[in-house]
Amino acid sequence: MRSHRPAVLARSLCYAYDGSDVLHDVSMHLDRGAVAAVAGANGSGKSTLVELLAGVRRPRSGSVARDGDLALVVQRPEAPDGLPLTVADVVTMGTWAGRMAAGARRAAVADAISRVELSGLERRPFAELSGGQRQRTLLAQGIVRRPAILLLDEPAAGLDARSRERTREILAEEAARGAAVACVTHDEASIAAADRVIRLESGRLVA
Repeated sequence: MRSHRPAVLARSLCYAYDGSDVLHDVSMHLDRGAVAAVAGANGSGKSTLVELLAGVRRPRSGSVARDGDLALVVQRPEAPDGLPLTVADVVTMGTWAGRMAAGARRAAVADAISRVELSGLERRPFAELSGGQRQRTLLAQGIVRRPAILLLDEPAAGLDARSRERTREILAEEAARGAAVACVTHDEASIAAADRVIRLESGRLVA
């Protein structure tokens, strides 16, 4: 189900590192019920744009309006060996922003882990997972609360072909329930599967 009112609306975003702009006057929106692929070459500003949309970074100028609760899935394949968190712990962290009864939380965590095909690894330490398994765990953390806005930075990084396909399916499922989804990606299949493509070139939005 789609609404004509954007879930995220960005106006004239500029962002600078060390005094030099890496995003230049970017205006865009994210629609409910649609998957947007954020594409472009390395260094084009894709991750910076998603972090601005999520509120992790503040723009030098411009504004971002969000309508709905938001989850951000980052790319973090590395983990300290002594990190005392299991797969279930990491996914449960995704529920902290909302209010859930204990039973509902357990059910949501189990469902999210199942959807990313990690059932049976709930008690496995996060630090002992492969890079692809860690990325799937972080995806489960992002979808566990069923957010209205789902932003992802290279969720298919380090995944095998089957896991990349499953990730595309999950993003489509999230959009089908009405979420606004935006995904930074270099994966051509993910770009082709998206409802629309937001393409950046040297920090500028291109047609």
